[in-house]
Amino acid sequence: MELRPPIASTIETQSSAPSEPGADPSTTQTPVAGPGWKKYVNRFLADELSALTRYYDRLIQWLPREDDTGMLLAAMDAPVKQMVRKDEPFPDLSGEVEKRAAVLINGTFNHVFDIQALLVELKSKLSRSSRVLVVLYNPYLRWMYNLANRLQIRKGELPSTFLTRVDLRNIVKVSGFAIVRDRVAVYFPWKLLGLGDVINRVLPLVPLLRWFSLTSIVVLRPLKGQSTPGLSCVIPARNERGNIENALKRFPELGCDIEIIFVEGHSTDGTWEEIQRVAPLYAQRFRIQSCRQSGKGKADAVRLGFSRATQPLLVILDADLTMPPELLGRFYAAYCQGYGDFINGSRLVYPMEGEAMRFLNRLGNIFFAKMLSAILDMRLGDSLCGTKLLARSDYQRMMAWRQDFGDFDPFGDFELLFPAAVLGLGIVDIPVRYLARTYGETNIQRFRHGLELLKMTLFGLIRIKMRVGSSKR
Repeated sequence: MELRPPIASTIETQSSAPSEPGADPSTTQTPVAGPGWKKYVNRFLADELSALTRYYDRLIQWLPREDDTGMLLAAMDAPVKQMVRKDEPFPDLSGEVEKRAAVLINGTFNHVFDIQALLVELKSKLSRSSRVLVVLYNPYLRWMYNLANRLQIRKGELPSTFLTRVDLRNIVKVSGFAIVRDRVAVYFPWKLLGLGDVINRVLPLVPLLRWFSLTSIVVLRPLKGQSTPGLSCVIPARNERGNIENALKRFPELGCDIEIIFVEGHSTDGTWEEIQRVAPLYAQRFRIQSCRQSGKGKADAVRLGFSRATQPLLVILDADLTMPPELLGRFYAAYCQGYGDFINGSRLVYPMEGEAMRFLNRLGNIFFAKMLSAILDMRLGDSLCGTKLLARSDYQRMMAWRQDFGDFDPFGDFELLFPAAVLGLGIVDIPVRYLARTYGETNIQRFRHGLELLKMTLFGLIRIKMRVGSSKR
């Protein structure tokens, strides 16, 4: 593959010095100082990118330009960092299952004439758990590079390739990747006593003006499937005695090892006794565990269930069975076929059965779905559907993320969706028809719980969208 010789760009990088454990010493270099504005821009971008990479196992910068001093790579937070230059072999990550590696491509796409060839070459070395982090320059501001060169603010040849979002989506798609997150970044390249921070945090919230950022950060996911990993299904149950056996009876055949984990939460209708009665009856089909909460709430129940899971994949099924258990096969198939690494149910597509959801609850669900879509820079059809499927190894990363972010989600939906977006897992919605209950009553207190969810939404706006007060390890 013939590449155009790397040329200068606005953003420079530097690799770790000294090299991190596990990195090839030959691929790293000593940090080089640069202008103050360049240091500020790279620190700002590093903070954005580190929101993902600090929870990954490895960070590799691929194809740095000749003028690349490694400033961005050195500023990023990751357990292991490595730089792979042109004509150096890229490590084979294709066998990784539970580990996650991030590949940084910083400005290189703006200086080559065949991006598709680069991505196709790279994909053969990646696993489905790998992610590609691309820093791109704004195609509508190319005139600024001419001006910056004339004013001698920057040096070197001008970037030659500028991608619109339509161009990028098309190239990514035909190369066998999908865009899982796209964030605008950096409007003002000088700190200027904190004014730059204010401008760069606020402008992403302003319609129209948000599209005038100097750069964007795009996370790509290789489209690769997986065979048939085992599944642990956690069923939180509080006063759901009449639904326990149906949850097992209606559970679909998935062609894999299945583990059912009932988590009973202080029931008064004999739910625990019913779990003990039916578990032996279905022991030939499933490995069944049962446990009782010491805490309260669905989030606590899900955490307890996940902590006891033994299979590679985790899924939540609410014991009210308003999400039909028969549809779990669609969640499992979507994951195995590689459509995403976080499969989320959506109840807001089809008409609901009877009084399955009250009017105010439906309005609240629509509101939070729209708000989270804006905060996370991706479209979510439903943010509060209880059924979600993900890998157990990714849940371990989410636990670490939650310790940094905060722990106050009453249902556990946001504390899964937030990190799934930030970590670039790739969220896919599965439409389901929401059914009316056939037993028991809802445990939701819509006004009190709604206020708690609103608080978490506002917290997400500040910490995730604006990156204000974001935690660093």
